[in-house]
Amino acid sequence: MTHYSPSAGYMTETIQRSYIAYAITQNTLPAQAHRMPQIISLVAAEDRSKPIQFWQLFSVMGQKRILRIVHDFYRRVYEDEAWFRDVFARVGDAAHHVRTQSAMWIDVMGGGFHYHGAEFRLNFHHQHNAFQLMTKEGAARWTKLMIETLQACDAQINYDPRIRPSINTFLQYFMSKYAAEFGFQASHLFGPTNPAVRRKINFMNMTDTAIEALSDADLKEGLLARGVDLSSSEERQALIKKAQSL
Repeated sequence: MTHYSPSAGYMTETIQRSYIAYAITQNTLPAQAHRMPQIISLVAAEDRSKPIQFWQLFSVMGQKRILRIVHDFYRRVYEDEAWFRDVFARVGDAAHHVRTQSAMWIDVMGGGFHYHGAEFRLNFHHQHNAFQLMTKEGAARWTKLMIETLQACDAQINYDPRIRPSINTFLQYFMSKYAAEFGFQASHLFGPTNPAVRRKINFMNMTDTAIEALSDADLKEGLLARGVDLSSSEERQALIKKAQSL
């Protein structure tokens, strides 16, 4: 696997923290995710059974592949219908948008300091330049063009099957964020996102109190990993007693 040297940018750590907090509420990351090295690292895991978090994408994609995707997307934007295209054209030409969008992507994805102004700049752009498209219809068209882009740029990402779900996770997170901020429904999905990450539970290194604090899902997963038969329905107290007995 090709490696590129990542570094935090203007937005990387802030967006990482925000996403982790969100993902914990969605049960896609464990409550301890902000302390798990494989999650917070800017370097993607070599083990392909472990998902790539989107702030690790630069470490496997580098700058040129990211630029290629963004360039293809804006080619499609400027070939699209006037109601959509003209909102972008009033701000600048395609080259302008490629520069700014790729800078934001690279910055968030662990490519270093590229997007000057960080979240203030991003929020200003959407509130003052692109507000006409911050609607259900605008989001649907943006999503459609991005899906077409990712399909066309498959060669840029297909060398690692974890990349596309990671990009989808990145896009879905930001689209959900904008939907909440601007009050529209983001019903269109980009495709499969990262699978849930579960922490490995070792009951033998845990106190009784710590075991009692685990969720039912964590208790069951930890017991199954130890080969405990859970074929019969188990009450929570029974699960706790089995875990404490190991």
